[in-house]
Amino acid sequence: MFNFLRSKNEKIFAISLKYILGFSPKSLSIYKQAFRHNSIAKEIKDGVKDSNERLEFLGDSVLSTIIADFLFKKYPYKDEGYLTKMRSKIVSRDHLNKLALKLGLNKLIVQSHTTQQNASMNGNAFEALVGAIFLDRGFSEAQNFILNRILKFHVDVEKIIETETDFKSKLIEWGQKEKKNIHFKIMNENNVGHDKQYVIATLVNNEIIAEERHFSKKKAEQLSAEATCTKLGIE
Repeated sequence: MFNFLRSKNEKIFAISLKYILGFSPKSLSIYKQAFRHNSIAKEIKDGVKDSNERLEFLGDSVLSTIIADFLFKKYPYKDEGYLTKMRSKIVSRDHLNKLALKLGLNKLIVQSHTTQQNASMNGNAFEALVGAIFLDRGFSEAQNFILNRILKFHVDVEKIIETETDFKSKLIEWGQKEKKNIHFKIMNENNVGHDKQYVIATLVNNEIIAEERHFSKKKAEQLSAEATCTKLGIE
């Protein structure tokens, strides 16, 4: 009876994985490990357990590389700072937790009955899953999973960009909380060829904190606000 139930559970697990991944795993055991929390894992050697922590470490690196490659190709004219911020936003623990819940990974996690499940377990399982795919099917399949089953259907990249770059709103919100007067002032309008370049200063309580320039007035304000956030340590 035990073997029957175990076989049945493995079949259900395999079907669930195929639905999530879009392909049938070659090695089911590596995926089982991806969802095995440390609280229920057995020791392998020298204190190392067969939990999902090592797969999480591997998956984190694989995921970071895939996202970096994706952003590098999608935004050929963005600098290193912008790409780094975007990657950090996509692979942040909070975002991975939400992605794991969308995929239903929380229902596959195996843990001790005495351990309370928390949000970080879900994000950890997501990274471990990516690590398992990499070991089971290689980098190309892991990349295909992230690009065509995660980013394509579950990640609004444009919305993330808008959130990440809206430093003006972030600064104004900070000013309201801290009772600071935030003001943006055009310091200069330079003609460069047929285009006009705006020099925008950000003032906090009438003190100039930063100045930035751009051909777009709106972009110049954003850049000035970003520089101000950096100088004031506003996260």
